[in-house]
Amino acid sequence: MNKHHFLLLSCPSQGHINPTLELAKKLTSAGALVTLATTVHGLRRLTNLPALDGLSYASFSDGYDDGKRPTDDPDLVMAEFRRVGSQTLTKLLLTLSNEGRQVSFVIYSIVLPWAAEVAREMHLPSAFLCSQSATTFAIFHKFFNSRDGLYYLGNIDLSISIKLPGLPLLASNDLPTSFLPNSPHKSFNSSIQEHIQTLEQDPNPCILVNTFDALEEDSIKSVDNMNVIAIGPLIPSDNSVRIDLFEQSKENYLRWLDSKPDCSVVYVSFGSMVVLNKRQIEEILQGLVESQRPFLWVIRSTEYEGEVKDMIEAVLKEEDVGLIVPWCSQMEVLRHRSTGCFLTHCGWNSITESLVCGVPVVGCPHWSDQTTNAKLVEEVWGTGVRAVVNEEGVVEREEIRRCLDMVMGGGERGEEMRRNSVKWKGLAVEAVKEGGSSHTNFKQFLERLW
Repeated sequence: MNKHHFLLLSCPSQGHINPTLELAKKLTSAGALVTLATTVHGLRRLTNLPALDGLSYASFSDGYDDGKRPTDDPDLVMAEFRRVGSQTLTKLLLTLSNEGRQVSFVIYSIVLPWAAEVAREMHLPSAFLCSQSATTFAIFHKFFNSRDGLYYLGNIDLSISIKLPGLPLLASNDLPTSFLPNSPHKSFNSSIQEHIQTLEQDPNPCILVNTFDALEEDSIKSVDNMNVIAIGPLIPSDNSVRIDLFEQSKENYLRWLDSKPDCSVVYVSFGSMVVLNKRQIEEILQGLVESQRPFLWVIRSTEYEGEVKDMIEAVLKEEDVGLIVPWCSQMEVLRHRSTGCFLTHCGWNSITESLVCGVPVVGCPHWSDQTTNAKLVEEVWGTGVRAVVNEEGVVEREEIRRCLDMVMGGGERGEEMRRNSVKWKGLAVEAVKEGGSSHTNFKQFLERLW
């Protein structure tokens, strides 16, 4: 493997960077050289870039290197990203070659389908790293494959439900939200459709998925004519090598967790992209307080200001039950003995981390694949419950409290969720061990390349 050089391309969001870094670590451990690249603006934001033998960093442009976009039109933004990204990726590949670091394989993440075209033009093999579930990819494939896809962009009828092998019926509110007619993210469908069509043009289409066989075997097998390879969970085995988009909290949250009883704390985080409105924050806050359980809540510094900050601090002054931090090491928190539940937006990275750590969840999905992930958590794996929203799309305090009582209480349903969480934790750990399914899949993937 010493002569092989992988170029890993990732969008600059925590949910994409995390699994990409873990894949880079696997490749360097196998003896390969790896260059991990993200956008110019994204690379500037990344903190504590780990220094690993065989790993270097680079960037390509999305057309907005200062982070400022002159338009909010997603179609125009994506078009510029494609135009400039393709040009700068070509330059990056040529630069690496001129430096004697010829790339031999390109692995690209979501919303970068044009990267495969650039690789093909330069006679390089490539693979798509899917940072969503295999089920989500199977849904997109069912909709957009050119052979028998259900619908094409602009002609999506969600009056029907869809069925995938081994899964319950998926209704409209279980599908990725980009399919909804009023979704502000409908342009994402164009990118996914392009991913599918680009992969179809490859004589040996390869999709590396951050999942493991036992978790999504039926969904993996349901994708025809493509090589879907489960190599996950792509989760750090320790906290020493990671990349953060945000500055860590100066609060000693680990000491605070140490002071709490086992499995008593509600960990609350909605990831790096979801923005909660004031009403939703207030309902979550009151639901947490009324549950009478200690909670650790991640609220980014850009959101924790003004009326929101005043409201939370006023409540916490009267009810000293929670700690607010701007960012933290999620794996450290989920692995801590005192953490008993994860109140989450159901991003795939967060879901896989909850499974690896054996922590049941209360799901409050907002957009993208989060709704599908919440469906899987509640009805397929049985490791949590999906909170019900009101007519305004808000999860009310009574619902927050009900879900927390169900997951963390002593009832039969809660005990079953905790047992299931322990079961999936064991299966996830087994998958990445030597001889496990993901370990074997990854080894075979490398062997097939050369």
